[in-house]
Amino acid sequence: MPEPETSAAPVIIIKKKQNHGGHHGGAWKVAYADFVTAMMALFIVLWLLSTSEKVKKAVSSYFKDPTGNGKLMGSTMAGTGESVSVTKDDMGKLKDKLEQAMKTMPQFQQMKDNVELTITNEGLRVELLETEKGMFFESGNAHPTDRGEELLVRLAAELGNLPNTLLIEGHTDAKPYSGDGTYSNWELSADRANSARRLMQAKGLRPAQVAQVRGFADQHLRTPLEPTNASNRRISVIVKYLDAPKTAAAKEQPPPANAPAPQPAKAAH
Repeated sequence: MPEPETSAAPVIIIKKKQNHGGHHGGAWKVAYADFVTAMMALFIVLWLLSTSEKVKKAVSSYFKDPTGNGKLMGSTMAGTGESVSVTKDDMGKLKDKLEQAMKTMPQFQQMKDNVELTITNEGLRVELLETEKGMFFESGNAHPTDRGEELLVRLAAELGNLPNTLLIEGHTDAKPYSGDGTYSNWELSADRANSARRLMQAKGLRPAQVAQVRGFADQHLRTPLEPTNASNRRISVIVKYLDAPKTAAAKEQPPPANAPAPQPAKAAH
């Protein structure tokens, strides 16, 4: 009798799929990134607290004006940012900033040939050169024209943020001032410089920012070969350099306690 056929029972393996994406996914990455960012911010704050005032002002300048337009003054050129020293090395940057600021003036195209900015041994010299008809001051007196007032006000807004002191000069040509002789080019040059000072102090300069007001009459002609040329009549605003701070090593040290006293010089026989 044949043996009955036997068949092996199939083996069924059930694998349970582990899927954690349903409940938390990559949320831990976001939390970790937030933690790292917070720690970095903490370390930056701790570093800033231990730095010098110069570094603090530089960082403050960046956050007030990230584009860099106010790099010299901690804000925009006409803003009210913190004062930052303009040293001799920075004077060229200030010159460029002033030129850019003046180009935004509505009437600048009409006066651009009569404004000169020059870096000199004293500092940055801004000169407002007159024309025959009077570009910045009315002819024969110390009253500014509309253009002159606009330009002086703009300069005051830009320079008032600086700790640098200013000098304001008045110059005339060699043509004698008409009148009875009691008012001359000396008075006219000084009065124009003083008029510019009053206007600029009212529109942005600090009260003590102007160190000197000078009236030179025709003693410093811009074009000596043409003493009556209208460009000799001018107002100059000079941004003075800041003196470099003395280092501790450069300061005068007192003599040591055991140093011998200086002996008086013997008279020659």
